[in-house]
Amino acid sequence: MPLCQDQGTDPKTGFKPERGVVAGTSLTVALDTPSARVLADQASIINDLQFVMDCCKRLLTELAKQQEDRDGVVPQALWSSALIAYARCFGAGRRSGLTDDDVQNLPLQGAVMKFHTWVMGERDKLTAPGDDPFETAKVGAALAPPGRKRVEGIAVFSASRVLIDVIGVRQLGGLASELAKQTAQQAEKQQDSVLADAQRLDLDELYESPPLSPQRPGAEDAP
Repeated sequence: MPLCQDQGTDPKTGFKPERGVVAGTSLTVALDTPSARVLADQASIINDLQFVMDCCKRLLTELAKQQEDRDGVVPQALWSSALIAYARCFGAGRRSGLTDDDVQNLPLQGAVMKFHTWVMGERDKLTAPGDDPFETAKVGAALAPPGRKRVEGIAVFSASRVLIDVIGVRQLGGLASELAKQTAQQAEKQQDSVLADAQRLDLDELYESPPLSPQRPGAEDAP
């Protein structure tokens, strides 16, 4: 759910993506100030965490099905996507990316940091080739009966490196939810800073700026 298109309060985080008098405004122009960049980064983190929550919710529905009724690709795709989106929130290149301190400050009980570290490690396994190929595949020699000893063939056993269980899915969804709420609180305060900065800018230059489209960047170029 793109924040730029949602003018109401998000029920998952309580974050309202607007400040000041917005209703009825006929023109919105882009801001490129340091404070606006911080807010944009916080908004993108909230979007990623909302996506993680949506993946976990859908994944719980998939895991509730009988094994024979599941599409094996869907749970793995949802779990992989959730791990990648979650870890992206902690990217070192983000100006306002989440840190381990943000996880430690959450009002959650249990081994929260241990689980967070495990999730980040699982993401690394998804996005980088493993040092040991035998972690995800085993190669064996198919042997003839002992009476006529010889190697008759080769067998390869592959296993998914993605570990999925209901407990882990619920924990990841809950962790993403709390981080999203925490980030939304920070974004609410940041909106005041952005509004104050915008009100100090030259009005003539603002009105001459190109209008801000609610589409995601590059969407107008899509075929």
